Amino acid sequence: MTMERQGRMRRMTRRLAGRLQDGSWPAPRGLIALKALDGSVRNGLRTGLQTGRLPLLVRKPAPKVYGRIGNLEVRLAEGRRDVLSAQRLRYEVFYEEMSAKPSVIAGMRRLDQDPYDAICDHLLVVDRSGETGPNPKPWTSTRRPSVVGTYRVLRQEVAQRSLGFYTQSEYNIAPLVAAKSPRYRFMELGRSCVLAPYRTKRSVELLWHGLWTYVREHKVDVMIGCASFEGTDPEAHAMALSFLHHHALAPAEWRCRAHDNLYVPMDRLPAEQVNVKAALKELPPLIKGYLRLGAFVGDGAVIDRQFGTTDVLIILPVEKIDPRYFGHFGAPDELKSRVAGEA
Repeated sequence: MTMERQGRMRRMTRRLAGRLQDGSWPAPRGLIALKALDGSVRNGLRTGLQTGRLPLLVRKPAPKVYGRIGNLEVRLAEGRRDVLSAQRLRYEVFYEEMSAKPSVIAGMRRLDQDPYDAICDHLLVVDRSGETGPNPKPWTSTRRPSVVGTYRVLRQEVAQRSLGFYTQSEYNIAPLVAAKSPRYRFMELGRSCVLAPYRTKRSVELLWHGLWTYVREHKVDVMIGCASFEGTDPEAHAMALSFLHHHALAPAEWRCRAHDNLYVPMDRLPAEQVNVKAALKELPPLIKGYLRLGAFVGDGAVIDRQFGTTDVLIILPVEKIDPRYFGHFGAPDELKSRVAGEA
């Protein structure tokens, strides 16, 4: 094969990757599936160039959009490019703005990556203002919506047939999941972040609309995952951690404990010394939001040296969510997002 022909084949592969569907394998999702797709496309093109008959091509399905408010849209990531955008955003927030310590490779790539990215779904909040309005950007290969918020989600059935839950590395959640299954379906939340200029009520609510629609779509019963205080000194958060221990600790049937080698006591202060008003003011907005919904916390905190955080376990059974939020975000038996039709 000549160099010119090889170059033509590579260019065609790049253009067509993600658009070929021959019915013998499912639509790609995540990084592992994308590699398999790329291999299938190359094989199909190689055969087509040899025989003179290229495979049937169809248009790539549109991304699954869960809602829009103005120029902001919440949707699922579709393919490698979207996942890379989420990883870049996470790097910017966790490593450049906060105190996470990147590996040499992560620092070179400027990406927050781990093996779970390939098996998780990624909710994205994207700003489409560059594509709309009176003066949209010219239609070029670099014109793409900006990813300004993300949530990584992992359903129980996916976790059990692959890597398990990431949270298990810090908390012993396995007994709880085993005891509550199959009546309850679990889903792990993680890697939540929003770009600083977009940390507004509108952006955060849009991300929650997407998450809640995803939960209802997949009939999830329990959300679980770690939320963080910035910094690795638990004494700096003594009031807030003590408040969580005395006022938000999960009841026995839902309680999980940090692994013994990681366990950091949260009851830094006795209950009578906890100033509730001061503690609530110190709580990170994400943890405060979970508590408002009806979440519990696990027993013990964990210091995450890599990310420079003090982690607590969040356990949120859907049946415990305060019903007053259903009027805004939608009832559990609704499937469509309340902001699906807004523009």
